[in-house]
Amino acid sequence: MDGLLRDKAVLVSGVGPGLGRTTALRCARAGADVVLAARDGERLDAVAAEVAALGRRAVAVPADITDEESAAALAARAVDAFGRLDALVNNATAGIPPADLATVDLGAFAAGMGVDVVAALRLTRLLAPALAERGGAVVMVASSVIRESPPGLGVYKTVKSALVAVAQTLSAELGSGGVRVNTVAPGPLWADAVKAHFAAVAEQRGVPLRQVYDETAATIDRRRLTEPDEAADAIVFLVSDLARAVTGHCLDVNGGQYHN
Repeated sequence: MDGLLRDKAVLVSGVGPGLGRTTALRCARAGADVVLAARDGERLDAVAAEVAALGRRAVAVPADITDEESAAALAARAVDAFGRLDALVNNATAGIPPADLATVDLGAFAAGMGVDVVAALRLTRLLAPALAERGGAVVMVASSVIRESPPGLGVYKTVKSALVAVAQTLSAELGSGGVRVNTVAPGPLWADAVKAHFAAVAEQRGVPLRQVYDETAATIDRRRLTEPDEAADAIVFLVSDLARAVTGHCLDVNGGQYHN
């Protein structure tokens, strides 16, 4: 991936300990300068140091993208940081807890939509003019849950499915201006959140963690969970010039867990 994003500027929102951090580092490794956005300034500074260690520039911008003024300030800083913006990765998520759509508190549902969908739309709208100047790209981060309807994940599926619809619509609306908009739908990523969940399940059942992993992996063609860097590499591809004719697409990154 080295050089694939050489001298491009990329904004990544939702830079936490999982896919956001990994995406920022993979973009830097591919040659990009990176604007890092999240609420936790200390975490952003730590990731910025990792980007710098790879020889690329990073600007950390603590922001609440659910707030109009904060999002507008982030958008302005993102463009000013390197004098341009080539790509936006909307990775911020509310961390939606398990809930059925039929019974969920509608306030909690609205909060999930507010972060994962409305905030992503807001940031994309704010940055669309700058992206159009560069023939830029937007990637929304959804989830493989859009391919099924598992118990307890009705709200999560609905929110992430709405995000896909937003991306497809924006692709149609912004395409004539040269902006591409795509989505990635990763399967369960073998990172901290899933590891903690599997550990809790293993403890509850009184079985080894490896057994829980193997049972899940058995439903996947490649017989293993997707690693964060594999999902991040798909994002790097979509914002790169290799994907210059790809827009309005949702790319599954799940090792064959679901076929679409």
